[in-house]
Amino acid sequence: MQHHRSRRKTVLVSSGKKTLLVPDKDADGLSSGAILRHTLLLLGLPKEQIEVHLLSKGNNVFDDVERARMLAYDPDYVFVIDQGSRSGPPIIDKPHVGLVIDHHFATEADFPKNSDHVSACHSPPVATSSLLTYLICEPLHDKVRSECDWLAVVGAHGDLGNTLKWEPPFPSMHDTFKKYTKKLLNDIVSLVNAPRRTATYDVISAWDALATTDVPSSVLKSPRLLAARQEVNAEVERCTHAAPKFSADGKVAVFRIRSESQVHPVIATRWAGHLQSKALEIVMVANEGYVPDKVNFSCRIARCARGRDIAVDIIQSLKGYAAMSDPTMGEAEPTDVDAEKRPLIARLGDNFARGHVQASGGIVGVEEFEELMRVMQVGIKVDKPGSEGKSPAKKKAGVIDAKQKNTLAGYFARA
Repeated sequence: MQHHRSRRKTVLVSSGKKTLLVPDKDADGLSSGAILRHTLLLLGLPKEQIEVHLLSKGNNVFDDVERARMLAYDPDYVFVIDQGSRSGPPIIDKPHVGLVIDHHFATEADFPKNSDHVSACHSPPVATSSLLTYLICEPLHDKVRSECDWLAVVGAHGDLGNTLKWEPPFPSMHDTFKKYTKKLLNDIVSLVNAPRRTATYDVISAWDALATTDVPSSVLKSPRLLAARQEVNAEVERCTHAAPKFSADGKVAVFRIRSESQVHPVIATRWAGHLQSKALEIVMVANEGYVPDKVNFSCRIARCARGRDIAVDIIQSLKGYAAMSDPTMGEAEPTDVDAEKRPLIARLGDNFARGHVQASGGIVGVEEFEELMRVMQVGIKVDKPGSEGKSPAKKKAGVIDAKQKNTLAGYFARA
């Protein structure tokens, strides 16, 4: 039903009214936007009637400043793609037709007022936003498959990895891999993801390279994308050697870095594949230098925790920690200010614990993040029950066994 409604809206767009595309900044989001743009052009919408809005660094589509910028385009149709979702006012403050295409975790209530949506988050295996967009658009014109199939692969591999098996219920991409090698498409993923991770955050260079070409190999020749990837690789190498500290329960490893580049998700993914322990479940990388006065953090499930009897849900784990009390407060009476302070989980805001149950994160204030670290008791060793904080008693020097009868003195006396 969601697909049918979204197709009707996509066809309506071809009537010639101004359309705004708002794709996310990564390979999946940009590929989704490119698929939709190609489809609208095939359906006859003039190129000058299609606008794209790319969010500023550190912002989300629900921020007032971004809503105002989207409104400035004066669109009749707005497509919000791969941005995650939450409940709130309409996408923009004017009459419009809005459609959200997404796969991040959300409830039926987590969408803007008066918008329609297509979401895959409750339909495992969860399709990416690019796959959803492709499946919506493919029946609308007989050239969508031949012109956009590679974009669907780039987006899916960007989010699900290049070892993805294209088996039902996912569409067959057998013909696509006959036309284009997996190496080519995976290299495109790497290059397209690079600009949004740089300190300059020039996502527009990735969009221009991806959305305006009919020849996938041309993406690999973009000087800016190549330079961006080199810059990101160097920054990842600089930051990846930070030492982790663990939560008191041993379930979360926390790496803290400071970088103007968005390298925290890459480092989290890297360490999630290497760290091992019986208790470890989540790897968190917190970046204190990405946006002023904020901590941006990314969490990934540790590889050693996958396949355990109880599946790890990062979103619920983060919310569980945030709901705990600060152990450093003890039983002391709160001050008037503290008494009026809202619970930590409320103060962390709507940008906390967003994304997927397997790959989550957030953007929170510095003070709130430090409180979360205290609640989790990161870097604090907690004594085991019964130890009472004491070290094991040492035996007296020289005494091996008080009951031992055969001594060296006795041996020589008998000789």
